[in-house]
Amino acid sequence: MTDIQASEPTEHSQDNVPENEIVALRRQRLLDLQRAGRDPFAQTRYDRTHLANEIITNFETLDGTTVSIAGRLKSKRGQGKIAFADLWDDSGKIQVIAQLDRLGADNIEEFLSLDLGDIIGARGEVMKTRRGEVSVALTEFTLLATSVQPPPEKYHGLSDVETRFRQRYADLIANPEVGELFRKRSGIVRAMRQFLDARGFVEVETPMMQSIAGGAAARPFITHHNALDIDLYLRIAPELYLKRLVVGGLERVYEINRNFRNEGVDTRHNPEFTMMELYQAYADYHDMMNLTEAMIAHMAETVNGTLQCTYGEHTIDLTPPWRRVTMRELVKEAIDLEIRGGRDLVTAFENNVEHTLIQPTFVTDFPIEVSPLAKRKADEPQLTYRFEVFIGGGEIGNAFSELNDPLDQEKRFREQAAQKAGGDEEAQAYDADYVRALQYGLPPTGGLGIGIDRLVMLLTNNQSIREIILFPLLKPENL
Repeated sequence: MTDIQASEPTEHSQDNVPENEIVALRRQRLLDLQRAGRDPFAQTRYDRTHLANEIITNFETLDGTTVSIAGRLKSKRGQGKIAFADLWDDSGKIQVIAQLDRLGADNIEEFLSLDLGDIIGARGEVMKTRRGEVSVALTEFTLLATSVQPPPEKYHGLSDVETRFRQRYADLIANPEVGELFRKRSGIVRAMRQFLDARGFVEVETPMMQSIAGGAAARPFITHHNALDIDLYLRIAPELYLKRLVVGGLERVYEINRNFRNEGVDTRHNPEFTMMELYQAYADYHDMMNLTEAMIAHMAETVNGTLQCTYGEHTIDLTPPWRRVTMRELVKEAIDLEIRGGRDLVTAFENNVEHTLIQPTFVTDFPIEVSPLAKRKADEPQLTYRFEVFIGGGEIGNAFSELNDPLDQEKRFREQAAQKAGGDEEAQAYDADYVRALQYGLPPTGGLGIGIDRLVMLLTNNQSIREIILFPLLKPENL
């Protein structure tokens, strides 16, 4: 251990300078470096031996050894013979120390001239200060990229929501917790894949540009293919393609995919979003309930280490089994009115029940009018073997016992086509090839779609979908 004592932060030379002047000063510094033959952007790579967190975690082993690190300078303090800075890389931060007796007069002067936000490669000895902070005492450093724009947290902060989403790069620089959020999102998706792969599901890819927009009730985005001179649709769902694969003999398939729906933007909707859809032959919607609660419980345990999660003001218990109740029963409980079916039942549910379903709940038996791809109930043909799962007052997923009767499916497609012709832009399109596929024989099949964005919101306690999408859709910026 050395007797080096970290100094208190000192005022940066550019404090209280208007930002446009700061940018001008930094641009001039870059030009001066380039004219002097010291272009920081000439570097093509840098060999580093360790990440910041590795050094801190393994200090007892690395104490006194020489390491090479690289990252962005987010704070700098000291002057004269010694200076301190915090260097941030993908794993976190570590303090670096520049001393006159190690670097020499010219190099320490150059270190002191570095701007916050600059990216450097650095080599030095692992040690601790008297305050016990693991640090790297520099023997050399290299400027790898200079920051012309000042780092946001130093000059104007980055708390404005619109700016954070529009300039996600600056958000990630200013707010390390944002990076942790998206690492957790990656872990959630990875846990989902592990769960499904372990159960024999095959991950596949289906078209994102489709000649017929089907598989969900939604308004599509339209594009045009010049060579074929045809209109195409960005997919609203992969459902019909995935079920074609089950017809062909791939009995367990899933896809983690981007879907596109030409709809409004709010805290739970982004026109471009991520879904997981799966289909399992010889299964029904009861099997899909079992799979859903087991999969989400596995994901929560994997990424959070617990089946209890906080969402807003609520504590939610994800421990299976979850409540299973019909839509009709829930509406009766809420408004003491027996509605036998149809769109009136769905409207009553959406207005009076949906937002109250905080703990995990499977809402079953949707009317056939809103379920054109789900199998009819044998004892109540006006209803279907369909459920939606609700957690935290919102829908997380949707599932059916899939309709596999080609004659019934053709009839429902024609009914949907008539609604579309009447002006319903969200009605299902008639897909003759899908009907033909069903004519080859689709076994009894359970299907499930999970909104990954909404699931990430739940497992990270975020009430806005824009927080958990790296680049949410925003109005154009006037630059």
